[in-house]
Amino acid sequence: MNVTKGKATVAGLAAASAAVAGTFAVTSATAANSTSNSAAAASLHRTKADINPLNNSGAFGKAKVDVKGQRLHVEVTARGLAMNLPHAQHIHFGAQARNECPDVFDDTNGDFRLETLEGAPAYGPVRVSLTTNGDTSAASVLAVDRFPTAPTGGIDYSRRTMTTKGVAAGIRNGKAIVVIHGVDYNHNGEYDFKSAGKSDLNPDLPAEATDPAACGVLHSR
Repeated sequence: MNVTKGKATVAGLAAASAAVAGTFAVTSATAANSTSNSAAAASLHRTKADINPLNNSGAFGKAKVDVKGQRLHVEVTARGLAMNLPHAQHIHFGAQARNECPDVFDDTNGDFRLETLEGAPAYGPVRVSLTTNGDTSAASVLAVDRFPTAPTGGIDYSRRTMTTKGVAAGIRNGKAIVVIHGVDYNHNGEYDFKSAGKSDLNPDLPAEATDPAACGVLHSR
């Protein structure tokens, strides 16, 4: 992990992603509907989400995910994000999760902010990493050099990818969540350890880089 003047560099965050993936992208049973026939699974199903802020980030936007079989077309438009910083973004889904965005009651340690793992009971584990290129699996959970940045505080993202049958079913059934990470709490233009300390995912990362900034539940449209 490279840290320069309290700042976590993109290279340093990316180098830590492999270690983080084992912690954050936990494995859980999916809620796949195994009785769905192949014709239904192959039909086009459109979903959308209103993205709302977490951790007082001010971030907001929209997400659309079209599902056809195991194929996904994902679009995310978000504004109000920390400028000029990478923002990890994922589709979460878990059979044991509440399948919703977290709220203040998920702040189990009482520090008045939601950490990434505190939100997991609500949104579940990472299933799809919304990277700009390369792998999109949970293994790329914090491949920060392949996530979009927000040059003017906004992200306009579009990508086609594949997922598992179980995750595709979870999206179609309205049980998947889009989460965008990265909160510059002290508004100094960098992810550092000064305001929120270490990430709950990996102590080599600042919490600012991994705390959830915005969230939305995907529903049929």
